[in-house]
Amino acid sequence: MGKPIYLDRSKPIEQRVKDLLKRMTLEEKVHQLFTICDSNAIFEDGKFSVEKAKKVLSKGIGQLATVTRGFDPRTSAERANEIQKFLVENTRLKIPAIIHDECLHGCVAKGSASFPQSIALASTWDPELVGRVASAIGKETRARGIHQCLSPTINIARDPRCGRTEETYGEDPYLTSRMAVAFIRGVQGEKVICTPKHFAANFVGDGGRDSNAIHFSERILREIYFPAFKAAVMEASALSLMAAYNSIDGIPCSCNKWLLTDILRKEWGFKGFVVSDYGSVAHIYELHKTAESTDEAGIKALQAGLDVEFPAVNCFKNFVKLVKSGKLSVRYIDLAVSRVLYAKFWLGLFENPYCDPEYAEKICDSSEHRELALKAAQEGIVLLKNEGLLPLRKDLKSVAVIGPNANQGRLGGYSGFGIKVVSPLEGIKNKVSKNTNVYFAEGCRVVGGTKDGFKEAIEAAKKSDVAILCMGNLADWSGNSERTEGEQLDRCNLDLPGYQEELIKEVCNTGTPVVVVLINGSAITMMKWINDVKAIVEAWYPGEEGGNAIADVLFGDYNPGGKLPITFPKFTGQLPLYYNYKPSGRVYDYVDLRGEQELFPFGYGLSYTKFQYSNLQVTPKKIRKAALQKSRIKVSVEVQNVGRYKGDEVVQLYIHDVYASTSRPVKELKRFKRITLDVGEKKKVEFELTAEDLTLLDENMKPVVEPGEFEVMVGGNSKEVLKESFWVVK
Repeated sequence: MGKPIYLDRSKPIEQRVKDLLKRMTLEEKVHQLFTICDSNAIFEDGKFSVEKAKKVLSKGIGQLATVTRGFDPRTSAERANEIQKFLVENTRLKIPAIIHDECLHGCVAKGSASFPQSIALASTWDPELVGRVASAIGKETRARGIHQCLSPTINIARDPRCGRTEETYGEDPYLTSRMAVAFIRGVQGEKVICTPKHFAANFVGDGGRDSNAIHFSERILREIYFPAFKAAVMEASALSLMAAYNSIDGIPCSCNKWLLTDILRKEWGFKGFVVSDYGSVAHIYELHKTAESTDEAGIKALQAGLDVEFPAVNCFKNFVKLVKSGKLSVRYIDLAVSRVLYAKFWLGLFENPYCDPEYAEKICDSSEHRELALKAAQEGIVLLKNEGLLPLRKDLKSVAVIGPNANQGRLGGYSGFGIKVVSPLEGIKNKVSKNTNVYFAEGCRVVGGTKDGFKEAIEAAKKSDVAILCMGNLADWSGNSERTEGEQLDRCNLDLPGYQEELIKEVCNTGTPVVVVLINGSAITMMKWINDVKAIVEAWYPGEEGGNAIADVLFGDYNPGGKLPITFPKFTGQLPLYYNYKPSGRVYDYVDLRGEQELFPFGYGLSYTKFQYSNLQVTPKKIRKAALQKSRIKVSVEVQNVGRYKGDEVVQLYIHDVYASTSRPVKELKRFKRITLDVGEKKKVEFELTAEDLTLLDENMKPVVEPGEFEVMVGGNSKEVLKESFWVVK
């Protein structure tokens, strides 16, 4: 007898799946939908235990969750190999397992490189760079024997009170889509599965509360919250997707057939498998109360289109019994298992389930990846204010480095560990001349503590030429008690926490010029101190090389060019506040806040140089609706560096459908391009708009392009733009 079809790599994956599925018993099938999340189930004192494995792996397993996270890269690869070896040699059908972990900005495992957090990557407005970062993450992840990244987070962050804003690419569906596609292609190009999450609308519950009930219409879901997921599936071919914790219109996302089958599979053609957020299937019973038991919750989820339960088997555990009793049709099991097996064949696990421990040790946090982390941190830093103070001279006589985030390397949530992380203080010391005195004072904690450190901070500022205050928040997955944002840490106040604002005021009172460096993951309100400081640098959580990148910007070795992917409000009470609002309110201004609503608008960011926009051209001025299927609207603008430094500018193109059958946003981002200009250099930047860019959903939720005027706006942020119009005619 020849080789089984499912082991013949020359056969199409679909044929191999069909062959393997018909050979499997019901128990073997159901085990492909199971996950093991407890490393103690297979390890004994950090060593692989054959005896333990026999108890939990003898019928195979679909997934193992984060079980190798705590090992260094070499050991992680060795343990992963031992798991796969057991499955290949001790199970009837020799089906390898998928091992997954979190990989938002680097694999959450010991010894893996940590790149800037997602919100910082979005601030680069550089999808090509994000793709390179993702490729590096994919290389490190696969080298360790991990095959699936529970990333990227592509929820739209329209309310920065949500603690997980740091994990997102900001408030805009188009920018998020471009970053999502770049990230997924980068990771999956290294044969690692991406799992974009959380489907859908996870971070915008009432008051910015993560995972709260969502009451949105289908229109706003399709216009704002679906596009990034649609792009992830239809452009980037993501092979997995994670269902969200929240409900939409009363239906939990984890058992929402409209979301997981009608939209995802039938409308978008998704071929991959859907996983639950950790424990979200149990939430159908425990929190949403739309099932009367864990068994019913499991049945509802599976029938709706959710395939694998994470992180452990709570609601899927009785599927064999439920099938035999007639309460669950085996066809739902077969559908889910087919999707899981397809992914395993795509990964090449049947041909080679093993990884190279030596390569894992070599590639993880390599010098090449650290250089890439530095580049990403530099590009993601946003200069928010500069009254002529920056860049600083390296030969200053003395510098005070103050604040709770000065002597710490803050990485943000879902970060790796066991690597060298450069703090701002270290980066500054690396940068200044050998004759410069650097005085450090913590001043206060991020939150809590006392003001006892103020005196030392004030004294340091008084004897310095400049004071660099490293302030912000703390998102730390290690359980730090001072965490102020991150998962399950939503906020009702976006002011700097603790005594930080008082410390800024006190240091400013010394008369020493002050630069505030923000290290954080979301918008900050700063009306109490913004007028007192000379410069503000938004560094986000800048990754393992963040301290060096911050110093590069402060001292002029890198000219900042990052732009905000979210709107910064003046006061928390304005939220939610976003640039692409619909102009249907009677009054946009609050009665007690006349004039500009934003502290800093979406797309905003300064440079040490200046850019001048001119000669905006849109052609043709009129185009027939039928011609849009083949023709393009061409937009060009000239951008010149009229300042004193070479620098980067992000050229942003927005459109506005002036009159339409359904209310349209005042502007929508449709294109952007990050460019570099030498002093005096002028560049013509060109874009093309398609019919899809002009499409809206009509009264019947049908996508159409309607005749009428379209405004084109181009500039360096969403507020300061040049305008031209064109018309679509019948």
